Amino acid sequence: MSLSEQTRSKIEQQIASDRVVLYMKGNPQQPQCGFSAKTIGILDELLPSYASFDVLADEDVRQGIKVYSDWPTIPQLYVDGELIGGCDIITDMYNSGELHAALGLSAPDRTPPEITISDLAAEKIKAGMQEHTGLALHMSIDANWQPQFGLQPAVGNEISASSNGITLLFDLQSAQRARGAVLDWAEALDGSGLDVTLPAAPAPVKPMQAEELKQAIEKGSAPLIIDVRSEQDRSIVAPITGAMVLDRDTLAELQNRPTDTAMVFVCNVGNSSRGAAEHFRKMGFTEVFNLEGGMQAWQPQG
Repeated sequence: MSLSEQTRSKIEQQIASDRVVLYMKGNPQQPQCGFSAKTIGILDELLPSYASFDVLADEDVRQGIKVYSDWPTIPQLYVDGELIGGCDIITDMYNSGELHAALGLSAPDRTPPEITISDLAAEKIKAGMQEHTGLALHMSIDANWQPQFGLQPAVGNEISASSNGITLLFDLQSAQRARGAVLDWAEALDGSGLDVTLPAAPAPVKPMQAEELKQAIEKGSAPLIIDVRSEQDRSIVAPITGAMVLDRDTLAELQNRPTDTAMVFVCNVGNSSRGAAEHFRKMGFTEVFNLEGGMQAWQPQG
């Protein structure tokens, strides 16, 4: 496939628009593939803001960026105009600390997390590993704070933590999320297995009803109201008085606020806003609400 001059110029302008530029599927609030979600999870942890472009919204850019970079997959990360790579390379560089250096950041904290493994859990783990000599037990915790275990060789850049004679290996993000983790063995009617408690996990997104928000506004105690709707939708139904529009500038501002800042996200019916709220919850914000029913529920109140 050849690259037209028009598309090349558009891509060059996009890459020059910010020091850090990510081509992805979807946007940081609503990634449309697992690889994009994993990549923004890393970038959101390291940077207050960066430029992103949704290749699903522009077919010319979607195909053209692959030709421009000679890189066949999405996402693609550019730093200072240079291609860094895709999700796997970004993840490897993050875990080794190379990505921090490329972004001009301090070396990452590699302090092993304090974990607790119960006697019964340790016994079950040892029994399960007896036939797998030469393999290490890895524990990963994804952006949704779901733990997963795997037996595989050590790569060398993992962070290790031990308890009760068991050593677990973590990638960099999982090590941060695993701080204070407790592993026990649970017996239930539908089976048995490891039960993991993660004290570092942020509180879930909380529902807020339209009447509840109206009363909070009248009392002067409302959380920040973040409207995630498009400009067209906002022209049809005006935003709630005082609401902030979720654009690039607002995103950067919110990311710099204290993580106990209360905020409620609003869309047309409550679905897109829930995705945006989840984005901030995963970043560690603890007082995150979603307006249930969105503006459809709010209109009778407003």
